[in-house]
Amino acid sequence: MIMKRLLVMAMMLGLAGGAVAELQNVELGGEVRVRGRYWVNNYSNQVNGPATPRYVGFNFASRPLGPFGLLSRFDFDDRGNDLSLVEQRTRLNVKADFTDDVTAFIEFESYDFWGTDFRSNFITGADNPGGADLKLYQGYIETRNTFGLPLRARIGRQEMKLGKGWLVDDITTAIIGRNWDGIRLTYQNDDLVVDAWWHKLSESFAGDDDVDFYGIYGTYSGLENVNLTAYWMLVRGGATANDTLQGPGGEWVEDLLGLDSYDPTYLNTIGTRVQGGFGAFDFDWELAYQFGEADAVGAMFSPFVYGDNSARFGNLGTDLVLGYTLDMAWQPRIYVGAALFEGEDNRDYRFGDRLLGGFRGTRSSVSFNRMYPGKNYSQILGIGQELSNFWTLKTGINVKPTEKISAGLKIAYFEIDEAFEAPVIPFVAFWTRENDSTLGWTTSFVAKYQYSDDLSIDIQWEHLFPSDGLRQGQFLARNGLEFVGGTDDNDADYLHLNFQVKF
Repeated sequence: MIMKRLLVMAMMLGLAGGAVAELQNVELGGEVRVRGRYWVNNYSNQVNGPATPRYVGFNFASRPLGPFGLLSRFDFDDRGNDLSLVEQRTRLNVKADFTDDVTAFIEFESYDFWGTDFRSNFITGADNPGGADLKLYQGYIETRNTFGLPLRARIGRQEMKLGKGWLVDDITTAIIGRNWDGIRLTYQNDDLVVDAWWHKLSESFAGDDDVDFYGIYGTYSGLENVNLTAYWMLVRGGATANDTLQGPGGEWVEDLLGLDSYDPTYLNTIGTRVQGGFGAFDFDWELAYQFGEADAVGAMFSPFVYGDNSARFGNLGTDLVLGYTLDMAWQPRIYVGAALFEGEDNRDYRFGDRLLGGFRGTRSSVSFNRMYPGKNYSQILGIGQELSNFWTLKTGINVKPTEKISAGLKIAYFEIDEAFEAPVIPFVAFWTRENDSTLGWTTSFVAKYQYSDDLSIDIQWEHLFPSDGLRQGQFLARNGLEFVGGTDDNDADYLHLNFQVKF
């Protein structure tokens, strides 16, 4: 680990050593974005909780449910309050170009909700200074034609989006950005673009508990009408954990039984993407497989004392879209698509777990890890793009009535991949059956008006027709670790109106 850091520091110094140059050009830019959002019959409290219980706890005393148990943020009923908010993102950046293909880029950002920083109390008249939420969002040095090669190097805090942002994107939701601290190298010629990076996601400052993100992502465009992409990514979490702290004798017994020992996490993701088109037909297919140590997930499944120290990643994820554009007014594009994120649900009742669970390890449920995506399959089911353990089918149409107006309509079906087993009647833990796997249907409408080159306005509406799977509940959110279960099966809606100015 020390040698790796010395090599990284040497690379940084080598790149920065040639960055002494004369200032040639300075550009000022930025963005103001305001979005109002409204959810109906969706959340029981707030978007991120607090969640509330959905089942009688007695029935699940020995079952490995994971970090969130059977608490659900969702209700799908019309008895509570609806959720509404207005959020605003403001960015200001400076780009300085120097000689010798050197650039410095600095960007500050403020993200907040309306009504959280007002400075006067309307009853007492008392004033306060407001919040201090301005942060450095990006700040990096960039060199081009580095060492005389078609190589771009960025060192510092930066955005990164790979492909269509299916696994790695520079947004968490459409308005909240994501930045990375590290080094990114991009090699590009006429037919090939290859990115390689190392990012520091978490720094412990002592020991080896850091979280690092490595990868290589290459796209070849030398074939007619087709682009081919291949990649490997690794998220390494160095932290280890212990369930108990015992004396030498107790630790010896735990070692003998293979308990209470969690290795660092290695989330490897390999994948490929085929994207292109022939005439009016277009296609985009991406496939990824994950493998490696998942002890950090396994440690969360400890209904008694010990978690699962043999947990492994081992699931597929895929996304496919086929489209056809008609040669007529409004340029209608009709498309169909499908996606799958394999899941795992080992939370069923087992008599041996109830009898011996405190004296042995347990079983975990590790689904496909969505990593750092920007793609959202539903604004109602998963605001954080972290849905897993499901598959979906969709079809829709996009049109462009004028140069400034575009619109789209989509219908999608959702079903769980690995269903959760729930008790048939309360207080009888061993009598279980799988909850319904059908989650429901969504319809959504989007429209965008490009008012000017700088200002755009867009609206989105989504409607959910929930099925029994959402009322009974399934482990779907937070990469398949969080329970999504309602108290009813009322239809739900989502609406947003967004204004964005870029300059």
